[in-house]
Amino acid sequence: MNYTHNQAAMNKYAQVGNQSTAAFANPHRLIQMLMEGALEKISKAKGFMKNGDIAKKGEHISWAISIIEGLRVSLDHTQGGKISENLESLYIYMNSRLTQANLNNSLEMLDEVTTLLVDIKSGWDAIPQDVIDEHAKSDAGKRPASLAKARI
Repeated sequence: MNYTHNQAAMNKYAQVGNQSTAAFANPHRLIQMLMEGALEKISKAKGFMKNGDIAKKGEHISWAISIIEGLRVSLDHTQGGKISENLESLYIYMNSRLTQANLNNSLEMLDEVTTLLVDIKSGWDAIPQDVIDEHAKSDAGKRPASLAKARI
């Protein structure tokens, strides 16, 4: 098996692993996974941008935009109030900057979005486990996990 086939197999294995993890993850972990995925796509886009691979750069930036849009639509404005409104504005801003970064080949804009997303993720990661558990209990039975929204 050559490198290309090895890489394809490894990518498929990682995809199946991520799908398995997502199937059993609570809503809090799903949001973490989305943020991790967006950060990974932005990082890869930076590498492709540096190497002049315009097609792959655009593909990974588009993927990051889609992930951040998924974060935006997962916001629960009835529970989240002002915080969810602020996050929505920030997600819209990040997607705008990613679009501009793609058009202008701007590493600085990619770095800006990375910094913003890392800041949000660090806050999300700092939520105490007892709060996560309580949230999971209050959501149990209300709706299918696949339709659960983040309460931000």
